[in-house]
Amino acid sequence: MIPVPVHPGIQASTEEMIGLRRRIHANPELGYEEFETGALVAERLARWGYAVHRGLGGTGVVGTLKLGSGTRRLGLRADMDALPMTETTGLGWASRRPGRMHACGHDGHTATLLAAAQVLAAAKGFDGTLNLIFQPAEEGLQGAQKMVDDGLFERFPCDAIYAFHNEPGFPAGQFGFLPGPIYSSSDTAVITIEGKGGHGAMPHTTVDPIMVAAHLILALQTLVSREVDPNDMAVVTVGAMHAGHAPNVIPAGAELKLTVRARRPEVRAFLRKRITAMAQAQAAVHGASAKVAYEWRTPPCINDEAATAFVRQVALESMGPKALIAGMAPLQASDDFAFMLNVVPGSYFIVGNGDGTPGGGPGCMVHNTGYDFNDEILPGTASFWVTLVQAYLR
Repeated sequence: MIPVPVHPGIQASTEEMIGLRRRIHANPELGYEEFETGALVAERLARWGYAVHRGLGGTGVVGTLKLGSGTRRLGLRADMDALPMTETTGLGWASRRPGRMHACGHDGHTATLLAAAQVLAAAKGFDGTLNLIFQPAEEGLQGAQKMVDDGLFERFPCDAIYAFHNEPGFPAGQFGFLPGPIYSSSDTAVITIEGKGGHGAMPHTTVDPIMVAAHLILALQTLVSREVDPNDMAVVTVGAMHAGHAPNVIPAGAELKLTVRARRPEVRAFLRKRITAMAQAQAAVHGASAKVAYEWRTPPCINDEAATAFVRQVALESMGPKALIAGMAPLQASDDFAFMLNVVPGSYFIVGNGDGTPGGGPGCMVHNTGYDFNDEILPGTASFWVTLVQAYLR
């Protein structure tokens, strides 16, 4: 654990906020179903004096606190939703709802921002407007876009916006900042191949969609290795293939499901164009046809250079160089905070969650049934939120 300064107010409320985090963890809710979590967030914010607004993005919550006569407006965002997974940690605060768990740490993100909210309301150490954004449905459901579409920044204007994600694999409590792309895009392609079914002993009377799918899977791998500039990042993964049921029957169709990732918008658009063309061409070569349902999902998280330089400098001055991840590089994960960054300049940074093994405590990789948010990073991260707000809204 990297030692970082802890605000006295955060220190005094740490046990309360760990308890709150574990309460949220034990009662996970999926995207657009965060009714209990949203109510809990709204109740706490109102208790501390924030103007509370509910309903943006369906179950989103925004808490606003305006102090003094300052005109600057700052937004901080935390996500609230869980994943459709069954927890295996065996912890005392493990999910009480089978098939749902906080496997990505959104419980910790929410509790951390609430801890900072309580201290900021009590200390009143800033001059301007603070908008705390508790977002629903980050896990592939584009809750951030829904909030933006519902008028988030028209109703609650922000001059800058920040968010963080816990990141297993980095020392607990270390902060990582990076201008430009930090998280990749994440899109989905579903390719349906239509052939001609028949008896497995008479393949010459059929158009075998499984053979077409096999050729296509291999061909798709050349997109990254031979068509994308090696200086650019791209991922094309076939995560699922479905075709047929019996060993002696050639099916009439096959389906491939892909995840596609990139960091630059130009590469993202190129991959869509080439995947579609390649699927149709490979099918045509073998006398089949292919339909491609391509879903634009989450764009890359691209951090504003000035906003990132500011938050990194605040971290450097308040916590020292040992608290910063040296040589921070982009990650292949995705996050729909990207939709907010497309509207308001800001920065998405990471906080190390530690190293661990599945079921072995904090540090296990996210989206794993053995994952848990590391409560040890809550005080330092919440304290940094306080420091950042007071630095930006001096």
